[in-house]
Amino acid sequence: MTTDVLTLSPELRARLRGLRIAPRRALARGGIGQHRGRERGSGMEFAQYRGYEPGDEPKAIDWKLYARSDRLFVREAERESPLTVWLLLDASASMGQVDESRPGFSRLDAARQLALAIAELAIGQGDRIGLLVVGNDRVEGVDAGSGPRQRDRQLLMLDGIRASGAWPGSDRLALVWERIGPDDMVVLLGDLFDPASVDLATRLAAARREVLAIQLLTVGERDFDYSGGRRFEDPETGEVLPGDGAALRAGFLERFGAAQAALAARLDAAGIRHVRHVLDQPLDAPLRALFAPPGRR
Repeated sequence: MTTDVLTLSPELRARLRGLRIAPRRALARGGIGQHRGRERGSGMEFAQYRGYEPGDEPKAIDWKLYARSDRLFVREAERESPLTVWLLLDASASMGQVDESRPGFSRLDAARQLALAIAELAIGQGDRIGLLVVGNDRVEGVDAGSGPRQRDRQLLMLDGIRASGAWPGSDRLALVWERIGPDDMVVLLGDLFDPASVDLATRLAAARREVLAIQLLTVGERDFDYSGGRRFEDPETGEVLPGDGAALRAGFLERFGAAQAALAARLDAAGIRHVRHVLDQPLDAPLRALFAPPGRR
C-alpha cells in the first residue's frame, strides 16, 4: 500500500538544509562545467583535507602528509563539473512490506520519499539526477537531467510506482549499464534482501561507479516483536512459514543479525557507503548519515 500523494513535508525539507551530495571518486570529465560546484570533491583546485574513509581512492591520499603525521588524509578540491547522480530504486514485491504499527506506510513509501529528497538535493546544488526503477522483472527509467522540469519528471514516475514482482535477472539489467556512466554516483534504495541487488551494486562499484546504499527495514525485521500464532509469508515467492512469534524470535534475530553482518562486510569490501533505515526512524536520518558534513551527522 502506498500513500496517495508523494510530497516532502515542510519538516523534512527543513532538516535537509545543510546536506550536500559530494563524490569521493575522481571525476574524469571531458571539460569544465559552466559553473563551479558548491561542493568539496575531486576537482581542479585544492580546497581542504579530510580524514581517509574506506572507499576513498588511494591516489587521493596525501602521502607526504601521512609521513609527517602518521595519519591518512585525503585532498579535496572544488568541483568544476556537475555530478550525475542515479537513484536505483527497488520496487519488487518485498518493498510493499509495512509495519503493524503503521499499516499505511511501506518500505516503498519510504524509498520514494528518500528518492524525492535526494533529487531535491541534487537539483538544488546544480547536479544532474536520473532515476531507474527495478521491479516486476524489468527496469524503467528517467534519463538524467537537471532543473525544475527534471524534478517534475522524477516525481511523476515515483508517484506511479507500485511494489510488484521480483528483481530481474542480469540479462534484463542492460538499461542500468547503458544509462549509468563511469564516475557517476549511484544511490541504491531497497531492502537488499535479493542477492541480485547486492550483486549489481558491487559490480557497479567495481566498474568505477560510486555506489551508496540505503537499506530499508521494517520494525518487525529489526525487533521481531510478534506474539501468538502467525503466518509469515514471502511476498515474492509466496512461501508461508506458520509458527509462534515469541518462540521464533530468538532464532530469527540471530540469523537475521548474522545475515546483516555478512551484508555489511560485503558492501564495505566493495567500497560502498551504506546505512540502514528502519521505518520508525526519521526520514532524514539516512540522508544525514550519507550527506551531512563531518561533525553534523
